[in-house]
Amino acid sequence: MAQHGYARTSIDAIAEAADVTKPSIYLRFPGGKTEVATKALAYARDRHAVSETGDTRVDLIAHVRRFRHGVSRPFGMAMLGTVLAEEHDTPELLAFFRKYVIEPRRMVLRAVLARARDRGELTRDADIEMGAQMLVGAFYAQYLAGTPFRDGWDERVVDLVLGALGHR
Repeated sequence: MAQHGYARTSIDAIAEAADVTKPSIYLRFPGGKTEVATKALAYARDRHAVSETGDTRVDLIAHVRRFRHGVSRPFGMAMLGTVLAEEHDTPELLAFFRKYVIEPRRMVLRAVLARARDRGELTRDADIEMGAQMLVGAFYAQYLAGTPFRDGWDERVVDLVLGALGHR
């Protein structure tokens, strides 16, 4: 899908690459090509899970760095573009992508921030949801602007977000 786009990806090609039959694909993935595509992305995300340390700043930097490297890999942004380009013709692709790729990532970021708030590291009224959006959104803003990612980018983004959330 990353190389040829969603529309030109077929269950036949996926089955051939996996050396299984087409019915085997549908048995495992009843959502067809849409489910295969998004679960493959989720699998790629989960292969490089971050081991958390309990240090909010260190953990957030690790998550932001892993996200940035994952999306920056060859075809990473093209894959996202493919998902967005299919929104009107294949809305279930975006729905699966949100469910299996976007929401789990945001859930992890929210959990780190919520634990920090529970420990008193953030203000009680810290907007955890907005903090998670800012951590991910900063990457897309930088990437789309065409500005290079300089050394220390991940740290600066995390520090700005933690500051906005009243980090102590």
